Amino acid sequence: MLKEFKEFAMKGNLVDIAVAFVMGAAFNKVVASFTGGIVSPLVGLIFNTDFKDLKYVITEGTANEAGEVVGEVAVLYGDFLTNVIDFIIVAFVMFMLIKGINRMKKKEEPAPEAPAGPSDNELLQEIRDLLKK
Repeated sequence: MLKEFKEFAMKGNLVDIAVAFVMGAAFNKVVASFTGGIVSPLVGLIFNTDFKDLKYVITEGTANEAGEVVGEVAVLYGDFLTNVIDFIIVAFVMFMLIKGINRMKKKEEPAPEAPAGPSDNELLQEIRDLLKK
């Protein structure tokens, strides 16, 4: 059982998936930084507020001694929209990456040539000659 697991774990596809997972996690941080540092402020100019702080307050809370709002019930749609934008960017980049890889694979694998053999006429002539004997 241990030998079978080792063979399974060392297959090329599984190792490739593990590497892609780690790279995707690192790339997600880059995209989150891009969205939070560049996209959100630009969209925030439209709403005159920080994009991540956009929310719909259902029930207002009260401020405590530290100035924090306690008991507020709100729908944080700005944070949700930021995460949706992150997802769209990551999905688009992964789509383009896979599309490029598939294009490169097609160039690497030339179509197999048909095996050269006798033509139909030659085969018929051979059959005729064999039947004459």
